[in-house]
Amino acid sequence: MDHISITEKTRRRRVLKPKMKEHIIHPIPPFYDKESKILILGSFPSVKSREQKFFYGHPQNRFWKVLAQVFADEVPNTVPEKKAFLKKHHIALWDVIGACDIEGSSDSSITNVIVNDLSKILETAEIRGIFVNGKTAEKYYKKYTEKKTGRRAVCLPSTSPANAAWKVEKLVEKWSEEILSM
Repeated sequence: MDHISITEKTRRRRVLKPKMKEHIIHPIPPFYDKESKILILGSFPSVKSREQKFFYGHPQNRFWKVLAQVFADEVPNTVPEKKAFLKKHHIALWDVIGACDIEGSSDSSITNVIVNDLSKILETAEIRGIFVNGKTAEKYYKKYTEKKTGRRAVCLPSTSPANAAWKVEKLVEKWSEEILSM
Protein backbone atom coordinates (compact mmCIF):
# COMPACT_ATOMS: atom_id res chain seq x y z
CA MET A 1 0.00 0.00 0.00
CA ASP A 2 1.32 3.38 -0.99
CA HIS A 3 1.47 5.78 1.97
CA ILE A 4 1.51 9.47 1.13
CA SER A 5 0.88 12.46 3.32
CA ILE A 6 -2.40 14.35 3.36
CA THR A 7 -0.51 17.35 1.99
CA GLU A 8 0.74 15.29 -0.93
CA LYS A 9 -2.76 13.93 -1.59
CA THR A 10 -4.14 17.47 -1.57
CA ARG A 11 -1.41 18.66 -3.95
CA ARG A 12 -2.06 15.80 -6.35
CA ARG A 13 -5.81 16.41 -6.26
CA ARG A 14 -5.29 20.08 -7.11
CA VAL A 15 -2.98 19.19 -9.97
CA LEU A 16 -5.42 16.63 -11.33
CA LYS A 17 -8.59 18.67 -10.71
CA PRO A 18 -7.78 22.37 -10.82
CA LYS A 19 -10.67 24.63 -9.86
CA MET A 20 -12.09 26.59 -12.72
CA LYS A 21 -13.91 29.87 -12.69
CA GLU A 22 -17.53 29.64 -13.69
CA HIS A 23 -19.90 32.39 -14.76
CA ILE A 24 -22.75 32.13 -12.26
CA ILE A 25 -26.01 34.05 -12.16
CA HIS A 26 -27.26 34.65 -8.62
CA PRO A 27 -29.81 31.87 -7.99
CA ILE A 28 -31.46 33.26 -4.85
CA PRO A 29 -34.14 35.96 -4.99
CA PRO A 30 -33.95 38.83 -2.52
CA PHE A 31 -35.71 38.27 0.78
CA TYR A 32 -37.78 41.27 1.88
CA ASP A 33 -41.27 42.56 2.41
CA LYS A 34 -42.87 45.97 2.89
CA GLU A 35 -42.13 45.76 6.64
CA SER A 36 -38.35 45.42 6.16
CA LYS A 37 -36.34 48.17 7.86
CA ILE A 38 -32.79 46.80 7.66
CA LEU A 39 -31.08 45.65 4.45
CA ILE A 40 -28.06 43.39 4.81
CA LEU A 41 -26.07 42.69 1.68
CA GLY A 42 -23.45 40.02 1.21
CA SER A 43 -21.14 39.80 -1.78
CA PHE A 44 -22.26 36.61 -3.60
CA PRO A 45 -23.67 33.31 -2.28
CA SER A 46 -21.27 30.50 -1.42
CA VAL A 47 -21.48 27.10 -3.09
CA LYS A 48 -23.39 25.78 -0.02
CA SER A 49 -25.84 28.70 -0.12
CA ARG A 50 -26.39 28.16 -3.84
CA GLU A 51 -27.10 24.46 -3.14
CA GLN A 52 -29.56 25.33 -0.34
CA LYS A 53 -31.11 28.16 -2.36
CA PHE A 54 -30.87 30.51 0.61
CA PHE A 55 -28.36 32.88 2.19
CA TYR A 56 -25.52 31.91 4.49
CA GLY A 57 -25.96 28.18 4.11
CA HIS A 58 -22.43 27.14 4.99
CA PRO A 59 -22.43 25.75 8.54
CA GLN A 60 -19.12 27.50 9.33
CA ASN A 61 -20.46 30.94 8.44
CA ARG A 62 -21.37 32.76 11.63
CA PHE A 63 -24.07 35.02 10.13
CA TRP A 64 -27.10 33.37 11.75
CA LYS A 65 -25.37 32.89 15.10
CA VAL A 66 -24.29 36.55 15.20
CA LEU A 67 -27.65 37.92 14.09
CA ALA A 68 -29.49 35.76 16.63
CA GLN A 69 -27.31 37.17 19.42
CA VAL A 70 -27.75 40.74 18.15
CA PHE A 71 -31.53 40.33 18.47
CA ALA A 72 -31.43 38.08 21.59
CA ASP A 73 -33.23 35.32 19.72
CA GLU A 74 -32.80 31.63 18.95
CA VAL A 75 -30.44 30.67 16.11
CA PRO A 76 -32.55 29.63 13.12
CA ASN A 77 -31.45 26.39 11.45
CA THR A 78 -33.81 25.56 8.60
CA VAL A 79 -34.62 27.83 5.67
CA PRO A 80 -38.22 28.35 6.91
CA GLU A 81 -36.86 29.26 10.38
CA LYS A 82 -34.39 31.70 8.80
CA LYS A 83 -37.14 33.36 6.78
CA ALA A 84 -39.36 33.66 9.87
CA PHE A 85 -36.43 35.15 11.81
CA LEU A 86 -35.81 37.77 9.10
CA LYS A 87 -39.51 38.73 8.94
CA LYS A 88 -39.77 38.94 12.73
CA HIS A 89 -36.82 41.33 12.90
CA HIS A 90 -37.73 43.31 9.73
CA ILE A 91 -34.56 42.33 7.87
CA ALA A 92 -34.19 42.27 4.10
CA LEU A 93 -31.38 40.13 2.75
CA TRP A 94 -29.65 39.94 -0.61
CA ASP A 95 -26.24 40.26 -2.23
CA VAL A 96 -24.55 43.12 -4.04
CA ILE A 97 -23.48 40.91 -6.96
CA GLY A 98 -26.09 39.48 -9.34
CA ALA A 99 -23.71 37.55 -11.59
CA CYS A 100 -19.97 37.06 -11.83
CA ASP A 101 -17.15 34.73 -12.70
CA ILE A 102 -16.11 32.92 -9.51
CA GLU A 103 -14.04 29.95 -8.43
CA GLY A 104 -16.04 27.96 -5.88
CA SER A 105 -16.91 30.31 -3.02
CA SER A 106 -13.78 32.45 -3.21
CA ASP A 107 -14.60 36.17 -3.03
CA SER A 108 -11.03 36.97 -4.04
CA SER A 109 -11.58 35.19 -7.38
CA ILE A 110 -14.61 37.30 -8.38
CA THR A 111 -14.40 39.03 -11.78
CA ASN A 112 -16.82 40.26 -14.46
CA VAL A 113 -19.32 41.59 -11.93
CA ILE A 114 -22.91 42.46 -12.74
CA VAL A 115 -24.65 43.98 -9.73
CA ASN A 116 -28.15 43.38 -8.43
CA ASP A 117 -30.71 46.14 -8.82
CA LEU A 118 -31.77 47.13 -5.30
CA SER A 119 -34.50 49.52 -6.44
CA LYS A 120 -37.21 46.86 -6.00
CA ILE A 121 -36.39 46.52 -2.31
CA LEU A 122 -35.84 50.24 -1.70
CA GLU A 123 -39.12 51.18 -3.40
CA THR A 124 -41.14 48.56 -1.50
CA ALA A 125 -39.75 48.81 2.02
CA GLU A 126 -38.82 51.75 4.24
CA ILE A 127 -35.22 50.70 4.66
CA ARG A 128 -33.63 52.70 7.49
CA GLY A 129 -30.16 51.25 7.18
CA ILE A 130 -28.10 49.41 4.58
CA PHE A 131 -25.31 47.16 5.85
CA VAL A 132 -22.74 45.15 3.93
CA ASN A 133 -21.30 41.96 5.35
CA GLY A 134 -17.56 42.29 4.79
CA LYS A 135 -15.06 44.17 2.66
CA THR A 136 -15.88 42.45 -0.65
CA ALA A 137 -19.54 43.43 -0.42
CA GLU A 138 -18.44 46.95 0.56
CA LYS A 139 -16.03 47.18 -2.38
CA TYR A 140 -18.67 46.31 -4.97
CA TYR A 141 -21.42 48.34 -3.26
CA LYS A 142 -19.24 51.45 -3.31
CA LYS A 143 -18.03 50.82 -6.85
CA TYR A 144 -21.38 50.09 -8.51
CA THR A 145 -24.38 50.61 -6.25
CA GLU A 146 -23.89 53.57 -3.91
CA LYS A 147 -24.30 56.18 -6.66
CA LYS A 148 -27.43 54.44 -8.00
CA THR A 149 -29.14 54.28 -4.62
CA GLY A 150 -27.78 57.55 -3.27
CA ARG A 151 -27.35 55.74 0.04
CA ARG A 152 -24.26 54.88 2.01
CA ALA A 153 -23.85 51.37 3.38
CA VAL A 154 -22.24 50.60 6.72
CA CYS A 155 -19.58 47.93 6.45
CA LEU A 156 -19.85 45.23 9.11
CA PRO A 157 -17.01 42.77 9.71
CA SER A 158 -17.50 39.61 7.70
CA THR A 159 -19.12 36.61 9.34
CA SER A 160 -17.20 34.31 7.01
CA PRO A 161 -14.97 31.70 8.66
CA ALA A 162 -12.16 33.21 6.57
CA ASN A 163 -12.37 36.24 8.89
CA ALA A 164 -10.90 34.27 11.80
CA ALA A 165 -9.46 37.39 13.45
CA TRP A 166 -13.01 38.30 14.52
CA LYS A 167 -14.36 35.91 17.13
CA VAL A 168 -18.14 35.57 17.51
CA GLU A 169 -18.27 37.78 20.62
CA LYS A 170 -16.42 40.60 18.85
CA LEU A 171 -18.67 40.25 15.78
CA VAL A 172 -21.80 40.40 17.93
CA GLU A 173 -20.51 43.51 19.69
CA LYS A 174 -19.77 45.37 16.43
CA TRP A 175 -22.90 44.20 14.62
CA SER A 176 -25.05 45.18 17.62
CA GLU A 177 -23.41 48.59 17.88
CA GLU A 178 -24.16 49.39 14.22
CA ILE A 179 -27.53 47.70 13.65
CA LEU A 180 -29.22 48.55 16.94
CA SER A 181 -28.16 52.21 16.78
CA MET A 182 -30.01 52.99 13.56
